[in-house]
This record gives sequence, C-alpha cells and structure tokens, in this order.
Amino acid sequence: MKAAFSRILIKLSGEHLAGDRGFGISPTVIAGVARDLRSVHELGIQMSVVIGGGNVIRGIQAAEQGLDRASADYMGMLASVINALALQDAIEKEGIPTRVLSAIEIREVAEPYIRRRAERHLEKGRIVVFAAGTGSPYFSTDTAAALRAAEIGANVILMAKQGVDGVYDADPRENPAARRYDKIGYDEALQRNLRVMDQTAIALCRENEIPILVFDIGVPGNLLRVAAGEKVGTLVGG
Repeated sequence: MKAAFSRILIKLSGEHLAGDRGFGISPTVIAGVARDLRSVHELGIQMSVVIGGGNVIRGIQAAEQGLDRASADYMGMLASVINALALQDAIEKEGIPTRVLSAIEIREVAEPYIRRRAERHLEKGRIVVFAAGTGSPYFSTDTAAALRAAEIGANVILMAKQGVDGVYDADPRENPAARRYDKIGYDEALQRNLRVMDQTAIALCRENEIPILVFDIGVPGNLLRVAAGEKVGTLVGG
C-alpha cells in the first residue's frame, strides 16, 4: 500500500478504548489500536491523535447530573490525559516513539502543548498524542481535533467511530432505510445536524478546508485502508 496523505490527525473516542465493558481501558482494544497505528506509521505518514476521555467521565453528562460545567469539563480533560498515557505506552510497545502533548500543563507526565514542538516531533517520525482537549471548558475534543489539525497543517481528520461506518441521513439503528453518504459537504452536514462532529468543529474544518473522513475503526484493517486512500466511510468536505 502507498500513503494517500503526508500528515493526518486521528480523532479517537475514549469510549472505544473501553471495549465491551463500557468504561475503563481494555488492554486488548488499546493494543489493537496501537497495532493499527503502527501499520499506518509504516507507510511513512506523519501521524497525530486526539483522544477523548468518555470511558472515564464525560463532562457534559456530569454537568447534567449537577456538577459545575467548567469543573466537569476539566475532569474530562484529565481523563483524556489518562487515556493518552495509556495509548503512548501501547504504541511504544510496538516500537514507535510517541509523545503526549497536553493542553493542561502536567509536566511530570506530559509535555505542554506547543505547536512548533508538535510539528518537530512529527517531522522526526514520532506519533503525537494530543491530550486535554483545547485546555478550556465548553469545548469538545471534536473541536480540539479540528483546532490541532489546522495548527499542524494536517491533510485530513480521520474520525474513528465504533460500529458506525459513515454518515447517514438518519439513524440506521432506528431507520433501516437510512442512506449512507459517500461524500457530503460541510454546509449540508451543518444544516442537517448530522453529528459528524459537533458544529463548532465542522465549522472550523470548513473555514480551514480540512476534510473529515468518518469510518468504522472496529473493522480490522480499516484505518490502514483509509490512510492508503481506499474508499471507506464518508468524506465530509474535501
């Protein structure tokens, strides 16, 4: 296979790391993710990952249960740091140097996020894991993915979904006649509220002309096929 992109950003949900348990980190799942990342890295692609923390705590849900929203969001950011460290360990066990850059300073466990430092790590062939979202409450890790992709000049955002093979015009679990898009524009995704990413993130991608490719990471080999340019999932924008 040949690489279709020179620099990519993968958006990975924390929930995916939990596997069937629904919470925590599944050693089997995270090891599988690390192997997938290694296969893409071997194509020579500069690769970064934005990871969520939903397998530990989701800020919005905690806020809905009465917790102060800002505090809940900061807890979610710290949860993403936990996931980033676990992913770093799994990737380095595959023999690939990895750096965690956190938007919240925790110097004992991660480097602070500095754009030029991130670019330098990528140029040296390291996988960069962005943790702690944007570092500010009220912004999702989807928005963090769009922001980091714009900052580092990523060619594409790969939205790694679990059990969802693209973008549909309706929920396929509720409507068996739902149609999957092969490609859809930013404006239509926003107008139809298709939940590709949150609307702030999609608008940011539109402004910076960053395509979003939505695919099912649960299918073995899908990440490699996407990175090699095969038609998998749904392309938003582009």
